[in-house]
Amino acid sequence: MAVAKLFAEQGYRLILCGRRTERLEKLKNQLISKTDVFILRFDVRDQKAVQKSIEGLPETFSNINILINNAGNAHGLDNFQEGNIDDWDAMLDINVKGLLYVTKAVLPGMLDRNSGHIINIGSTAAKEVYPKGNVYCASKAAVDAINQGLRIDLNGTGIKVGAIHPGLTQTEFSEVRFKGDKERADKVYQGYQPLLPEDIAEIILFAVTRPKHVNIADLVVMSIDQASSTIVNRKQEI
Repeated sequence: MAVAKLFAEQGYRLILCGRRTERLEKLKNQLISKTDVFILRFDVRDQKAVQKSIEGLPETFSNINILINNAGNAHGLDNFQEGNIDDWDAMLDINVKGLLYVTKAVLPGMLDRNSGHIINIGSTAAKEVYPKGNVYCASKAAVDAINQGLRIDLNGTGIKVGAIHPGLTQTEFSEVRFKGDKERADKVYQGYQPLLPEDIAEIILFAVTRPKHVNIADLVVMSIDQASSTIVNRKQEI
């Protein structure tokens, strides 16, 4: 939401994608006074639904200039031998296949116009495996590899490809990982200053507003209190 709000303030026309209609409508109502907004409701795991939604965009929204692949999730925090296969499937289907499906649907238009910008939201987990992060880290490492592969394959097309890899960021991420256990999720962000969604939104805006010859190919960002996936300077008070 932070990205949508910031981009709306800058006058970008928006296509909001997601599964929860009520939340999408609420966000649209907040932004409609600032810019044109269109909603697409689909599950990124459903390739046919993704393709149909993108192909069915009205003409005024059909030329997608910037794609921000932000759908992602972590489910569970378990040793591999105790991992839940349904959790594995969810992470791989959303974090990897969902990114592939949406990019595949949007890319033809960018290729036709010889311009466009794809921003893939990865994670520091793509760069460093942490205890009990096994499959989630693997899914984000895949995003990292896809980002690099896309940049190679699209070289010379006029399309920019880059990834932003945030560290600990205070969102609903941990609440989803811990299956709605808000108390456990809140503890992830206690005792230090994590990144905020607005921080990442500003970085994305910076990336897409560079001169035509400049591409932010791969950017890792962490809170000053985070040195690695396992080293965080936690204090009693922030």
